[in-house]
Amino acid sequence: MGDRHVPREAIEALVKAEHGSPRDVLGMVEADGGVVVRTFQPRAHTVELIDEKKGRAFPMDRIHDGGFYEVFIPGEKCFPYRLKMRAEESEWELKDPYSFPLQITDFDLYLFGEGSNYRTYLKMGAHPMTLDGTRGVFFAVWAPNAKRVSVVGAFNQWDGRRYPMQKRGGSGLWELFIPAMQPGDLYKFEVLSQNGYMMDKTDPYGFAAEVRPNTASVVWNNHGYTWNDKAWMDARPKINWLEKPINVYELHAGSWRRNPDEGNRWLTYRELAAELIPYVKDLGFTHIELLPITEHPFDGSWGYQTIGYFAPTARFGSPDDLKFFIDQCHQQGLSVILDWVPAHFPKDGHGLNYFDGTHLYEHADPRQGEHKDWGTLIFNYGRNEVCDFLLSSAMFWADIYHIDGLRVDAVASMLYLDYSREHGQWIPNKYGGNENLEAIEFIKKFNEIIHQEYPGFLTYAEESTSWPMVSRPVYLGGLGFDLKWNMGWMHDILTYMEKEAVHRKFHHHELTFSLHYAWTENFILPFSHDEVVYGKGSMIEKMPGDLWQKFANLRLLYAYMYAHPGKKLLFMGCEFGQWSEWNYQDSLQWHLLDEPRHQSMQSCLKTLNRYVIERPEMHEIDFTPEGFEWIDLHDIQQSIVSFIRRGKNRNDYTVCAFNFTPVPRENYRVGVPGPGMYREVLNTDDAIYGGSNITNPIAMWADHEPWGSQKYSVKLTMPPLGAVYIRAVERDPDPSDRPGPTPPTASPSEESGD
Repeated sequence: MGDRHVPREAIEALVKAEHGSPRDVLGMVEADGGVVVRTFQPRAHTVELIDEKKGRAFPMDRIHDGGFYEVFIPGEKCFPYRLKMRAEESEWELKDPYSFPLQITDFDLYLFGEGSNYRTYLKMGAHPMTLDGTRGVFFAVWAPNAKRVSVVGAFNQWDGRRYPMQKRGGSGLWELFIPAMQPGDLYKFEVLSQNGYMMDKTDPYGFAAEVRPNTASVVWNNHGYTWNDKAWMDARPKINWLEKPINVYELHAGSWRRNPDEGNRWLTYRELAAELIPYVKDLGFTHIELLPITEHPFDGSWGYQTIGYFAPTARFGSPDDLKFFIDQCHQQGLSVILDWVPAHFPKDGHGLNYFDGTHLYEHADPRQGEHKDWGTLIFNYGRNEVCDFLLSSAMFWADIYHIDGLRVDAVASMLYLDYSREHGQWIPNKYGGNENLEAIEFIKKFNEIIHQEYPGFLTYAEESTSWPMVSRPVYLGGLGFDLKWNMGWMHDILTYMEKEAVHRKFHHHELTFSLHYAWTENFILPFSHDEVVYGKGSMIEKMPGDLWQKFANLRLLYAYMYAHPGKKLLFMGCEFGQWSEWNYQDSLQWHLLDEPRHQSMQSCLKTLNRYVIERPEMHEIDFTPEGFEWIDLHDIQQSIVSFIRRGKNRNDYTVCAFNFTPVPRENYRVGVPGPGMYREVLNTDDAIYGGSNITNPIAMWADHEPWGSQKYSVKLTMPPLGAVYIRAVERDPDPSDRPGPTPPTASPSEESGD
């Protein structure tokens, strides 16, 4: 039973929009042998209550000038009703939001507080639903220190007095069901802090958003898209991905290609599906990695300063448009990786920053809670609810969007309390060390849960330090990632390649050092977006020498990368030798593909991708020494190295040799594992790739002469700045097996004069 009489101070608090428990005052309750109904309608001049079963109308009394109305109906039990309002010449009706049952259960509250509800997105945010036969939207948000939270939008003239939410005890959760709202409606949360500070906030769990610079959340039905990738999703858990080829094409959706005929606009998700997918498939990539497409306010952050951890950016279309893109990728056999940023978030006022008038998602102490270099805030991993939020975000992309993997950004910044900080700018952990124990536990929990719930899902760590066992299971003491970016290899090989060839012999260790630690982690070899921005130059510009040598060096570099143990990642534009640095505001330089040099570079990359896919020895054993064997790493003077890649079947092998100088080497002996006939299966100096066409005979017979680590050897002509892959064959060589026709020979000197 309710109280027929409400304290005046409760009515005053409601009218002033300071009441945190509106259901204590509003709605219908049984009292004193009847029912009493109260509503707050500040825009109405009169209000009537309509009995939906019997059609009766009951005028309500205005008992406060601010717009508080009440009616007592004796002899009645609670019944369904609606409210009819009039103001001047307008009239409108609505179902009372405070007449519907609460939706968050006690068990939900328990799991949320414990930090063990990993799918909080099923209750939090905005959910279109039907309650008691009425369509509307259910809202829930976490703001434990707020005095009042309201749902605001065009539906209530952005007036925070009209739809205050109900606080659920000490959980910090607020909820409200609003009838008649529907997908597509804009909304925010108006939050009043305990000290009287009021702010409009984007929904942290919002599933869609406006296009920047607008900042409202958009109601969206997460279950309105019909997927057609069942075959892919059924097969994914059964695949041992670490023994499969992983050739990743990393891209920024806003600058891969733009539409110059329509103001240089972005392509939509559906246009990307039509144009990007066949392009990536033709090049032989197996995975697409999207720089963060989670909603973000600033284009120049490339998505790495996320506001919407559950919302795909509206720049390129609707959430269902993104689902269509991923669906099409899966139907074409492509995995989709999403860059995900649980390390930090921006300070924008409409986002997570100071969400309920306190440091809720971030640490209060800037020595723990702020990245000065990036101008961003660090998540407080010590709060169960914050970890729930982030873990649920990861689960959300796997569950609702069928994402195949997450590349976790800035892992190093999460692991170390003193990351990019001077002495005195950080707080040691409880043992006096610099390890962020709470973040480490979060990372382990994330990897454990995502792999448990979604077998076949891969996690990638962008981790640049010597932290041990990043890609080892949690139960063995590792962080639990499947793959770690090999930043050391990337740095060493680029430092080596940027040197003029005459100086490379003095830096030979930079070429070979990565094999000393190659088996300590499951590595992916990245040439990512970070290597072609901020004055670092494009990949082709990094290469020394004249024009011919630049292209030869880049082909050589890619061939070395693709033969080196580890999975592969290449940023968009690098595949055809784009000259300019990447600019997020511009399209790639597609016109360069009208030039033979760039076509040839792209053709070489395509051949490398396909060779890695087709040959088991190039992908089956990437993470243990059984898949790799040096032949000769000591020819320092001539800057030539050679090694063998092996598959599970020891008869599956490719011999790879690399000449890092522009001097051709004739009759250069290379060790091979066994007798028989060998043939050249790839030569980056082939004319079809823009080289000088210094190639080897179709048939080469192994001599019983030990060389390097092998009992047999063959004589090769090592092309200038070239890579050669050879393989043993047991049949007459077929010229059609070569990568393509061989045009007339051109010398390096002739080419470099172009």
